[in-house]
Amino acid sequence: MLLFAPPTSGPGPAVLAAASPLRLDAAPVDYALVAIYFVFVLGIGLMARRRVSSSIDFFLSGRSLPAWVTGLAFISANLGAVEIMGMSANGAQYGMPTMHYFWIGAIPAMLFLGVVMMPFYYGSKVRSVPEFMRRRFGTGAHLVNALSFALAQVLIAGVNLYLLGTIVNVLLGWPMWVSVIVAAVIVLSYITLGGLSAAIYNEVLQFFVIVAALLPLTLVGLHRVGGMRGLTDKISTEQLHSWPGNQLSGFSSNLLSVIGIVLGLGFVLSFGYWTTNFVEVQRALATHSISAARRTPIIGAFPKMLIPFLVIVPGMIAAVLIPQITELKTTGTGEATYNQALLYLMKEVLPNGLLGVAIAGLLAAFMAGMAANVSAFNTVFSFDLWEQYVVKGKPDGYYVTVGRLATVGATVIAIGTAFIAGSFSNMMDYLQTLFSFFNAPLFATFILGMFWKRMTATAGWVGLVAGTLSAIVVFVLNKAEVIHLSGQGVSFVAAGTAFAVDIALSVIVSLFTAPKPAEELVGLVYSETPRDQFVDPDEAALPWYQRPALLAGIALAGVAVLNIVVG
Repeated sequence: MLLFAPPTSGPGPAVLAAASPLRLDAAPVDYALVAIYFVFVLGIGLMARRRVSSSIDFFLSGRSLPAWVTGLAFISANLGAVEIMGMSANGAQYGMPTMHYFWIGAIPAMLFLGVVMMPFYYGSKVRSVPEFMRRRFGTGAHLVNALSFALAQVLIAGVNLYLLGTIVNVLLGWPMWVSVIVAAVIVLSYITLGGLSAAIYNEVLQFFVIVAALLPLTLVGLHRVGGMRGLTDKISTEQLHSWPGNQLSGFSSNLLSVIGIVLGLGFVLSFGYWTTNFVEVQRALATHSISAARRTPIIGAFPKMLIPFLVIVPGMIAAVLIPQITELKTTGTGEATYNQALLYLMKEVLPNGLLGVAIAGLLAAFMAGMAANVSAFNTVFSFDLWEQYVVKGKPDGYYVTVGRLATVGATVIAIGTAFIAGSFSNMMDYLQTLFSFFNAPLFATFILGMFWKRMTATAGWVGLVAGTLSAIVVFVLNKAEVIHLSGQGVSFVAAGTAFAVDIALSVIVSLFTAPKPAEELVGLVYSETPRDQFVDPDEAALPWYQRPALLAGIALAGVAVLNIVVG
């Protein structure tokens, strides 16, 4: 889950490519490791190409993948540019309160998705989240959702592509525009060849490469600063504890800060992102059964608990070990930005060989993020926009071709949006601007429509549009300094406003418009769906480690312990 962060001082990310003296001192062994990684990436695309014989194969991997594969892909798809660079930047800037993005702002919602919502998505046999919206609310809400989602994905893909290009630029010294295009071509190649299967199997590979990159960086960095004791001695007390997180939330009151984090981040923004974002849900839809689909986000929750130690702690290390980041944190000025914290740390502490693994890990993260955005975009564009509103009733192979062309188109657009993303001094600003507009109202519409059968089709699209517009109003008022919110406060208020406006208008409009007949809501509304449609017939016979509810309970207990220990 990624949220808004205030602009950092100093030059923006574009300076990383253009004016900053930062260069990674890569040796031939580092280049060789990166080249070997790219060979594997393209090889997976070629192998996946052999399995594509229908649109379901291309867009949903034939609904045949095991849960452990989709569970790792579920997490890897979220380990993109902002998750790695942005969270290390926030670690450098805010310290331990950044843990809330994971333990409050991700895992509870992931478990809710697995236990409650995946049976609806998978059981209804929809091919995308917008398609579920169409079945529940009709074409009005569907079109709003599909268009906003498609737009958001090419904008977010630009973030991953921009930072992917910056790594190529820092490594090779190529001009930024060349770096971006080369990076885009690599991702385009394997997605166009193998569709979602190529994306998912590459995401599994990328998960292990990312861990192999970040674990040595964290351990070597800790050694350089004298271990955890040496690190904590050099960091302010406020940044050593996750609660109440005033600096992160932007609220001076401890009570308001906790409420903002729990409700704004932990409920509205987190649930809005994880439970309705087709980028993530698509991985679970690629499994072979409802049980496997439910386990997908739950399995992903276990590594998600530990990822903060690999992305936030290195940022904290950079803030005390790297002079440029220390200067930025103490004076608010200097050449560096918080977005560069991880790159500076890599340059400072990693020897050749390990540096090559780290570079491959960053490339893997950005490629995983971009590939997830593009593969979700081509599915929604082909099924929810092209087939539904432009050309209906064509043979199956026609829509596979449309999907491949949509992949090319999305990549070309992402090259353009990459440079829009580069104009933001902190990538979190850019990402949260998008999320606050779309995710909070979408979650409100989904959750109300899933549990209240009286909600009508008209209410679906009216609530979505009004909720999005209300979030935009809050954002504009803050930019115009009509209201004054710092830190994460603006995102919490915007999300809460969008959620409340969507719910209120949806209820009012529903009371004055006609609902669907109850028989049309089976599989779409909880009260109208027989319980046996939510589980596989043989789920009771599964071993304990394959039972979704039990696994979710273990994960929830684990994250509660982490909150207590680190808090």
